[in-house]
Amino acid sequence: MADSTRRVVSREQVVHGACRFFLRHGEVDMDGVARSLAISRATLYRVVHSRDGLLGDVLWRLGERQLVQARLRRRNGGVEGVLEITRHFVDRLRGAAPFRAFLRGEPETAARVLFNGSGAVHRRAVSAQKQILLEVPGEWCAGPLDQVAFLYVRIVESAIYAELLGGQPLDRDLAERAARSVLLPRRPTATG
Repeated sequence: MADSTRRVVSREQVVHGACRFFLRHGEVDMDGVARSLAISRATLYRVVHSRDGLLGDVLWRLGERQLVQARLRRRNGGVEGVLEITRHFVDRLRGAAPFRAFLRGEPETAARVLFNGSGAVHRRAVSAQKQILLEVPGEWCAGPLDQVAFLYVRIVESAIYAELLGGQPLDRDLAERAARSVLLPRRPTATG
């Protein structure tokens, strides 16, 4: 006989609930998320498969909201417009107390979930950056846009997470100069 009290829950509902949990607690505790959704831990894992996968979805969903807000604040085109979006995004991310708490509390997990090239967060960030390059009028660095977006995202990640990666903050102006250089079109060099 089937248990009629078993609750069916979609991945979308789980991610939404885990986002709410993360914003309240600065973490994704699987027992806590399961309780908040009134489902068993086994059901939670059946839906999301792994904590890292759920964390990736949560971090992307919340980061994407910040990115949308940053895009809406853009006033310039070209390189300056792209850098403007990045500045707004980074400021919003740095101001997010739950995110800072997560980075402090789980640095190894954060590094694994945020930086893994096959992970959901990094891959989505590169895709979003490519879209920004396509939507902001400008002449971009010669080269495949996917690679330009990848390099740009890696520089921005290095700036945002410098303390996580190397223990010391990275000079913001230096990081912006590096990001700018990835975007600028190549200038012909004089040959002698």
